Parts: sequence; structure tokens; C-alpha cells
Amino acid sequence: MNRLEHDLAGEGPGRSAAARVGIGGPVGSGKTALIEALIPVLHARGVDLAVVTNDLVTKEDAERLRRSGLIDPQRVSAVEAGACPHTVIREDPTLNIAAGDELEARFPGVELILFESGGDNLASTFSLDLVDWWIFVIDVAGGDDIPRKKGPGTLRCDLLVINKQDLAPHVGVDLPRMLEEARTVRAQRSVILTDARRGAGVTDVADQIMKAVLFR
Repeated sequence: MNRLEHDLAGEGPGRSAAARVGIGGPVGSGKTALIEALIPVLHARGVDLAVVTNDLVTKEDAERLRRSGLIDPQRVSAVEAGACPHTVIREDPTLNIAAGDELEARFPGVELILFESGGDNLASTFSLDLVDWWIFVIDVAGGDDIPRKKGPGTLRCDLLVINKQDLAPHVGVDLPRMLEEARTVRAQRSVILTDARRGAGVTDVADQIMKAVLFR
């Protein structure tokens, strides 16, 4: 049972009105680029949103989003993990929960909070005390063997995004095979190909978020 289901069942803290979605994946896979591409698509659909970023000892990703002009800078909060990135999204997500609660208090109408993990390895997963649903981002430049490695992030996420599809011919990746292997190891659960920089596949990701946690 995830955080939202606990709240709907009356078993959670009852403080959170916004849906919370995690976006994790290895360094350089395109997590921030995906968020940048999602923001205007979700805004166009009338979604009131905010973002929490995680970095080791900086606020680099938060500052990038604040400078982007895509979102009110006040709607972007930064968490400095100070240790292994998955610690603050899985073992002890207290800092992230508090950041989400603070955004909801500051913006009472917020419907959706995106939590971007600091870049981590294929073992990174989100605590369901923190998020209702989560996305794991890999990219073709990391190698077409990533699905075959069956990391927990790849296997357990609600949606697997294979980003930078445009690079496949330049890095010797058989993209159709990589996609099929990803679907196979995930037992046909959702996999979407994207090129976040150019917007390819981003509306499909937004569709899944809308359906899974916003129920529209």
C-alpha cells in the first residue's frame, strides 16, 4: 500500500493533498531534462505543480529549474542528501517528506509534487512513504544491456523511461531490442521511449502521471 492509498484509507497522516511522484535514475540519464519537458505539458493541462530536487552537497538541479523560466522559482525546493542519494528517498525520506509538506503549506492549491532523486545507480528505489508512484529513467548511452542487468530501479518502478532514444544509432544500440528486453524483464509493465530534449515521448509520460495519480 503506497502513501496515497494509506491516506485514502485513513491510515496515513492525512496532511498531504498533493499527489507525489518520484523521478529517479543514474547520473546523466536525463531526469532534470524530463522534468523540464514535463512542466509545460502539465501546465497546459491545468496541473498545479511543484518540484523537490535532491543533490549530494549542492542545489545544482534546483537552481537549473529556477533559472529555466518554466516554473515559479519559489515552487522548487532543494534537498542536500549529504550521503548516498537513495538514503533520503528510501531508507529515511524525512527530509523529502518535510520539503513536500512545506511546499503544500506555501501553495495550498498544489496538486502534484515531483521528487527528483540525486543521480544514483540501478539499485535506487523510492520509499512508498514518500511517493505514490515513481518513474525510473535510464538512457541508451548507458548501454543496451541495462534492462538485462535487472536492477531494482528498472524492475520495481511504476514507469520505466528509456531516454535519449535519438542517440541509439550513434552509440551502437539496437533500440527495438533494448525496448523489448525492458518490457520482458518488467513483465510487460509500462516502458516509454523518450528524447526529453526534443520532447519526444513526453506527452506519453504526462498521460501516465495524469491517469495514475491525478485520476484524469
